[in-house]
Amino acid sequence: MTAPRPYAAVAGLLTAGALLAGCTSPAAVSDTSPSGALTRTLSEDERPKAPDLGGTTLDGRTVRLSDYRGKVVLVTAWASWCGPCVAEAPELEKVQRTWAHRGVRILGLNNDAEGGDGLAFQKRHRLGFPSLHDPRGRLGLRLPRGLVNTQALPYTIVVDPAGRVAASQIGAVTEADVAKAVTPLLGRPRPERSGAKASAG
Repeated sequence: MTAPRPYAAVAGLLTAGALLAGCTSPAAVSDTSPSGALTRTLSEDERPKAPDLGGTTLDGRTVRLSDYRGKVVLVTAWASWCGPCVAEAPELEKVQRTWAHRGVRILGLNNDAEGGDGLAFQKRHRLGFPSLHDPRGRLGLRLPRGLVNTQALPYTIVVDPAGRVAASQIGAVTEADVAKAVTPLLGRPRPERSGAKASAG
């Protein structure tokens, strides 16, 4: 196991990446676990409140992040023209299949100019989670400063059951990344009650 990189080195890499992307680096949110599952993992007493992102989804529904209070939510920004988003799609589909029963939900922020392109992408990759249509990326700009570079897709933030940001990542996530990030935020699985099946019948 390699030793974790010092925080200063990680912060320097993130700053350099932001400058190369043509934007300045915002003030950083405190990072208590730079070697964790995601780029930033925040301790419970340092988690900022997540904004109540909301609007119209690609399929015409109205959804708000606060609708999922009590759940662990992955807020993931993506676009159909984004290569890493294409690579990430099967992992997100795996997350929704594997973790939904534990109380994990996904809310997408779709940056396609035309909502139809995003909807076709969702259908092609069997992504059943809702995605807010956000062609100008304005919803992402409401996130606490320093969590992610909103000009780079994809990015993900993890919101805990109390509606606070627990972790963030710039770039594609895997199901393994998500598992490490969300497991500490979830309660223990409920054991199956004996006789439940019999009473159901």
